[in-house]
Amino acid sequence: MHLSYRLSFLFIILAFASSCSSRKFSKNNKQIEKAANKANNNSYKSYNTLSYIDEFKAVAIEEMNAFGIPASITLAQGILESGSGNSDLAKYANNHFGIKCTSDWRGKNYFRDDDQKNDCFRVYKDARESFKDHSEFLKRKRYSFLFQLDKNDYRSWAQGLKTAGYATNPKYPDLLINMIEKYQLYQYDQSESEKQKIAREDLVFSEI
Repeated sequence: MHLSYRLSFLFIILAFASSCSSRKFSKNNKQIEKAANKANNNSYKSYNTLSYIDEFKAVAIEEMNAFGIPASITLAQGILESGSGNSDLAKYANNHFGIKCTSDWRGKNYFRDDDQKNDCFRVYKDARESFKDHSEFLKRKRYSFLFQLDKNDYRSWAQGLKTAGYATNPKYPDLLINMIEKYQLYQYDQSESEKQKIAREDLVFSEI
């Protein structure tokens, strides 16, 4: 067979395979979306950034107390990765952190274009499960150095996430830091005892 014919034949085969894969991914996503619509009675809660923070700050604090990840970092990542809970990935897959499928993932998948076409993302039963898996995900070895940082040092955490390869955007640390400072998310990194200590210090200072 002439080389040009062989190349044309190969191109047709690859195009057919790509088309089949795209239909497969589309069918999978429609099933996930249908299940999500049914679970939510076709009515999703719409958030703005402030309402998103109010909705999930308690979960972020719980995860901080359990795993040591600053609540400010968790909230800022959730806001950025999910569009304050309004992205398709958040609405249909309950995935608030853009966590992709890995070889050890045994749950359902949702596909969308990201670093590559039809990248595979994890599907969770609810947002809380997404927050918990985010904490578990950061306990991987590549992120272990982060847990040597002070949990109140959100700047170093933001830089460390980029160093560990959590995101490909070179401005990712700045985006997190700006989000934390704009909405004062650092206030959620303080334990009750720390807050009481600061309150006592402020009281003493005001009486001087």
